[in-house]
Amino acid sequence: MRRRLILGLACAIACVALGAAAAFETRATKLQAIKTIGIVSAIGEEMSLTQAGLTGINNTGQSLSISAWGLDELIVQQVTGLLSGRYRVQAVSYQRAAFAAIRDSAVAPVNLLRSDPFKDLVRSNVTPQGLDAYIVITRARSKLGNGRNVEGVGLAQYRTLLADYGLIHALYEVRVIDGKSFDVIEKRAAAPLDNTGTMRLAGPSGPIDEAFGSPSSERLRAAIADLITRSLPVTLGDMHLIDGQ
Repeated sequence: MRRRLILGLACAIACVALGAAAAFETRATKLQAIKTIGIVSAIGEEMSLTQAGLTGINNTGQSLSISAWGLDELIVQQVTGLLSGRYRVQAVSYQRAAFAAIRDSAVAPVNLLRSDPFKDLVRSNVTPQGLDAYIVITRARSKLGNGRNVEGVGLAQYRTLLADYGLIHALYEVRVIDGKSFDVIEKRAAAPLDNTGTMRLAGPSGPIDEAFGSPSSERLRAAIADLITRSLPVTLGDMHLIDGQ
């Protein structure tokens, strides 16, 4: 009986390994076949202001418009520069608000069995159609301290008995969607740039000297832009869209 169990487990592990290898090979083949590509970005129209910890647990999150910062335009420009050595990047038009309105991340493990909501949006909302693939960059979500969710671009304050911590974040995820079948070829949330700080998020973030300061300040805009600029090459490299950084 024990031998049969061991053999059964070994067969199961082998099947999983073979399936993963086949999926990786299929994904790699699809990525290699891409020649023309369009870029959709919808993370930077608003900033969240979050308080958490001892005094912030009952506070309602706030947000403010930062559309004047042009973060999505920056992302499209940066990604175009990074991909143009391998792909022919073509400008596309789309309703940014439609992509930004989807708040529930399909990258999260709880959503793995759901149909990705961005597939239909690319099919119906992006022009021109017919490119080999579309890169879709949208907000990602992470937990802060006591379990409170933060997402996208934001500024968070976490208070303990001993100190206050200020944190900026630019959480996003990247999908590669097939331009013909609209299947998701690859998807990945941007990883943290530095895990040495006191407060950590599962994505690009960093400390800020003054817990909240002025949310409209040029210093804050530059810090958020820096998180995005530094993390994009790493994320696209992890997805094998560009050479590893």
